[in-house]
Amino acid sequence: ALQAPPSNRRLVLAIVGGSVFALVAVVALVIALISRSDGHSGTGSASSSAPLHPRTLKPGVPLPTAGANPTGAAVPPLPAFAPPADLGANCQYPTVSADSQDASPKPVTLPPTGKVSTTPPVINATIATNFGDIGIQLANAESPCAVNSFVSLARQQFFNNTECSRLTTTPGMGTLTCGGPNSDGTGGPGYEFADEYPVNQYSPSDPALRATVLYPRGTLALATSEPNTNGSQFVIFTTDAESPPVNTVFGSVDQAGLTVVDKIVAAGVAGNRDSGMPTNPVTITSVQIG
Repeated sequence: ALQAPPSNRRLVLAIVGGSVFALVAVVALVIALISRSDGHSGTGSASSSAPLHPRTLKPGVPLPTAGANPTGAAVPPLPAFAPPADLGANCQYPTVSADSQDASPKPVTLPPTGKVSTTPPVINATIATNFGDIGIQLANAESPCAVNSFVSLARQQFFNNTECSRLTTTPGMGTLTCGGPNSDGTGGPGYEFADEYPVNQYSPSDPALRATVLYPRGTLALATSEPNTNGSQFVIFTTDAESPPVNTVFGSVDQAGLTVVDKIVAAGVAGNRDSGMPTNPVTITSVQIG
């Protein structure tokens, strides 16, 4: 049999060796890129992409997500409140693991558990920010477990010196997200708790939970990505917004407070985007109850 000259064999071996080396390099590059992507993909399945059961922020919690309305029919309002028989009867705040999206970077005392009074029906509070004071009314008669948590955290100064880390100015979905204890707006109080109004106005299997309603401008709602995983992050609706009724409403902003919120919105989103960090940092300096 004929054999290739030694010089040709060396050439063939060099070409084959070079091809194998190139293939290994490509595989290594792909693995490196996948690993890098995984390292930035969030902290678990409870995370969601940006836009409340948005919870884009826990790290992500999603914001309320605007729903499609192809028929152009009028969007119904939030349902009329009918007090459930067990309203405030057994508020529980189970702790979460250290790697949870609601883990807290600082010690937190759990809110009082068990029966929570719905009296007074409204509790006044003030969110002091570097833009000015935002007066709010907490809906204690409708979402007592949520209000109980918020009041407890405020009295522990949990919200002091935290950032409102995301502003969304998409048409029909204006929101300002606050309440995360970490510097990037993520995290929570180290516990979670169950949904209340308007979620408790529907049976769990009601298809209306997937339809949209209108959250009025000035509504305060909890940011959450999954049912019954509320924490400290909350959203102020800066416009009327269409979203499924899956985010617990626990209060509203007064008219003077909305003037401050409008100043934040007017400053815009960093990078001239529709959603992201506010152009000018928004810092909660304190939350006063009463």
